[in-house]
Amino acid sequence: MKRGAHLTVGFWAALTAFVAAVGYSASQVLQVLGIVSFSFGAVLIFGFSLFIATPLLIALLAFHHSVSNEKKFWSHAAVVFAAMYATYVTLVYVVQLTAVIPYGVTNPVLTVTPHSLFWTVDGLGYIFLGMATLFAFPAFENRGLQRWNRLFFLANGLITPIIAAVYFYPAYSIVLLLAGSPWIVTACGSMLLLALYFKNR
Repeated sequence: MKRGAHLTVGFWAALTAFVAAVGYSASQVLQVLGIVSFSFGAVLIFGFSLFIATPLLIALLAFHHSVSNEKKFWSHAAVVFAAMYATYVTLVYVVQLTAVIPYGVTNPVLTVTPHSLFWTVDGLGYIFLGMATLFAFPAFENRGLQRWNRLFFLANGLITPIIAAVYFYPAYSIVLLLAGSPWIVTACGSMLLLALYFKNR
């Protein structure tokens, strides 16, 4: 690979993840407000979410190859957790988009409804996403723009218990979903700042 090519790949991967995260967030808001139908909103949500996972994994892999050796434990752990996140959620979203939504499947095991199998798998994915950003945060330098990377990655990691509560609290509610809404800022901000990290390098 050409020297520095991983930085270019990382930039475009992080930017793709950011755009998809914004699309996901907007789709989620539109669905909650009833502006789009539930089924169309689900297609948008799952479609955009699918384009967060693998690009973010690639971006974090590029990040791992850009940090100093003494920080590689943290970046390597972030890649491992990101791989677990991408595996879980890709399974969920591909099944929803190709096998559940097109055929109007209502089996509660297959649909992403509170406390179903795929709801639980999706929740695990987002927990591992939070762990990926939490472990990545020490790998950034505490200076310049990277201080903002550290702040957003740490914030996204620390919000993970709230995300877990959204998925696993016995009584699901819109109020609980709104409690996790800061994720929109922390996750989107982390991905945008990761793209800027590569751009500045």
